[in-house]
Amino acid sequence: MKIRARHLGLVVIILGVVALAMGIVFVQQGFAREAWLVEAMTDEQIAMPDGSGTIVNNAALAETAGDLVREHRHGIAPTYGDLLGGEHFNPTDPAQLTYAQAMNIENYLYLAVASFGVFTVVKATGAFMMVMGLALGATGYALWRKS
Repeated sequence: MKIRARHLGLVVIILGVVALAMGIVFVQQGFAREAWLVEAMTDEQIAMPDGSGTIVNNAALAETAGDLVREHRHGIAPTYGDLLGGEHFNPTDPAQLTYAQAMNIENYLYLAVASFGVFTVVKATGAFMMVMGLALGATGYALWRKS
């Protein structure tokens, strides 16, 4: 019985180490990818469309800028279907071209918002895995030592 408990303790310790390592990787990747996106957004030099000159490089600014672009885009036409009026896209029509460019930048900004959210979830998941890894390691050590 003591040998089984000792082996079980060792298995739980190994699982704890694996969970801890995975948690560290999740947290590191969350921070690394977030830093990469901030750098990429800063390199693009997309400024807030309110004239302040503030560079968009975080989720809050990206969402605000996306909302402003959407508002301006809806000033051209309420929907893409309304803009085309049942016809095909005409790249020589300045209104259609401006609308399409606004849709592209709006999508870029909202994708950044979603990405920042994913980074937060990945970092939180990694932190949870680290805590669980430590808890499993401590439990496994207690089992191993008791037997």
